Amino acid sequence: MTTPFPFTAVVGQDDLRLALLLNAVSPAVGGVLVRGEKGTAKSTAVRALSALMPTLDVVSGCRFSCDPGSPDPGCPDGPHEPGAFETRAARMVELPVGASEDRLVGALDIERALSEGVKAFEPGLLADAHRGILYVDEVNLLHDHLVDLLLDAAAMGASYVEREGVSVRHAARFLLVGTMNPEEGELRPQLLDRFGLTVEVAASREPDQRVEVVRRRLAYDDDPAAFAARWAEEEAAVRARIVAARELLPSVRLGDGALRQIAATCAAFEVDGMRADIVMARTATALAAWAGRTDVLAEDVRQAALLALPHRRRRNPFDAPGLDEDKLDETLEEFGGSDDDDPDPDPGPDGPGGGGGQPEPDDAPQGGDDTAARPEAGEGGQPQPSGAGEQSAVRASEPFRTKVLSVPGIGEGAAGRRSRARTEHGRTTGARRPRGALTKLHLAATVQAAAPHQRARGRSGPGLVVRRDDLRQATREGREGNLVLFVVDASGSMAARQRMSAVKGAVLSLLLDAYQRRDKVGLVTFRGTEADVALPPTSSVDAAAARLETLPTGGRTPLAAGLLRAHDVLRVERLRDPARRPLVVLVTDGRATGGPEPVALAGRAARLFAADGVASVVVDCESGPVRLGLAGQLAGELGGTAVTLDELRADSIAGLVKDVQRRAA
Repeated sequence: MTTPFPFTAVVGQDDLRLALLLNAVSPAVGGVLVRGEKGTAKSTAVRALSALMPTLDVVSGCRFSCDPGSPDPGCPDGPHEPGAFETRAARMVELPVGASEDRLVGALDIERALSEGVKAFEPGLLADAHRGILYVDEVNLLHDHLVDLLLDAAAMGASYVEREGVSVRHAARFLLVGTMNPEEGELRPQLLDRFGLTVEVAASREPDQRVEVVRRRLAYDDDPAAFAARWAEEEAAVRARIVAARELLPSVRLGDGALRQIAATCAAFEVDGMRADIVMARTATALAAWAGRTDVLAEDVRQAALLALPHRRRRNPFDAPGLDEDKLDETLEEFGGSDDDDPDPDPGPDGPGGGGGQPEPDDAPQGGDDTAARPEAGEGGQPQPSGAGEQSAVRASEPFRTKVLSVPGIGEGAAGRRSRARTEHGRTTGARRPRGALTKLHLAATVQAAAPHQRARGRSGPGLVVRRDDLRQATREGREGNLVLFVVDASGSMAARQRMSAVKGAVLSLLLDAYQRRDKVGLVTFRGTEADVALPPTSSVDAAAARLETLPTGGRTPLAAGLLRAHDVLRVERLRDPARRPLVVLVTDGRATGGPEPVALAGRAARLFAADGVASVVVDCESGPVRLGLAGQLAGELGGTAVTLDELRADSIAGLVKDVQRRAA
């Protein structure tokens, strides 16, 4: 068995270690979500926590870790006889991102259930994690159907496995710990709210601390057992402190003053629902117990807010997590009992006001709006020449709700919410023979297949004689996520018509829609003499929005180069993920300049997409009283459809999806 890296040997990462220890003291806090860049000891710290968890008494032979003091009356291995128990370490169970539903919740033998009436159940990871830790690395990449199962188990403290009326239930109460890199995409809001605490981790910029990290890691890799032995005393001390804090926890008093501070803080930061208040109360109580106190102080409430609220105050995926600490201190002081360590009578109006410990890019000087306007208009408001050089980035206009753009036909890609697809979840559309293990039984088709053979099989009782060849798998139709590749014209002709702000607002709106529909996104831009892959296909819509915000404009319009670069991106991505179907969103006014025969070359590049059957939409950015209709012609070459910026809004493009499907048919 591999020796884990000692928890106490982790350098720095104070917030991460504290959040994990508080959950060890009080599992009711609700788990931890660890956000941070790669290589910041996220997984190392989580795996090290399991060695510090107190031991458990479990019923001997029970696969579901029942507590001998209060066994689960509905345990599939029950009823349990009193007295027989064993003591073991708490388990840390890892849920792989690509796990199947049966691996998570367990599998029920449908054939034996139908033919013999026997509930032959093989427990899954939720059963293994009961009374322990369930760890999900890269939790933001977890498939939606697994997220749904996790949400149900976390809410009810139990897991249900149902197959056509045959069901098994068992207790599933666990400490949920997830790690993620925000660059790879965000979590669904429902799952995000299920994590009691969240911490942001980053690599230290202090040379001495980085040296110590490397020194300890090299020593551990050379001899894990010897390195762990050097830290055994510190590990034992922390383990004893956890046990003492657990014993003290029931005696900790959460007074009315602390409760008012908690409620006022949650109200001030406008978090949704009441879960934040409950989590803050439990966290503050655990903090007091960890400090060896029986009273919750204002400092406990403050620390609880910093851990429990940042991920709950986000209003859309482009908001950075965090809290305005000045506003937090003002709220605690106003409602009494805040610490007087830093008695600043006038915190000042400099805080962002809506939360976020660090100033966001949008909190720019007032001159930012003037700067944004300069690329679009020259002196006196006159437009710049279309061949102007590079101009600074403009800000996007306010995003709006768009109607769905979908890929025609039925796919088999990753679960999502955009286009039709054959999936494991959704409405039943038919039946087929199972390929491999049976997961979703089509009962009517199975009975129909078995019925003609009952006399030949010697059926004598009421039970149906079912054999493997009779079983039928239900085919289901749901929704898939697509690769939405944005190809954005950033040339001088776009800036000259003062449309880049509106264009960015439209793309930002589509990015928000892609986030909600669980798509991958990519961004190709073209201007001057070439095209650039501003963002390779990724699940991080935040990254795409950041690249869009800093996109400069100017120069000629190498439309053909942009299309060819986008075609190459799709070719490479098709090799990596052949099941995920693409949707190209070309944002341009249709003009092509630079080089010999730019219009003809752009047309030939566009026909490559049509030949490959790639679904496409051209967002026509042409404006003014005289319009050339070049974007519409380009859409015809692509085999797609064209839509203006105004028609992109949800209440203006009712027929757009039908147009896309009709043109692709």
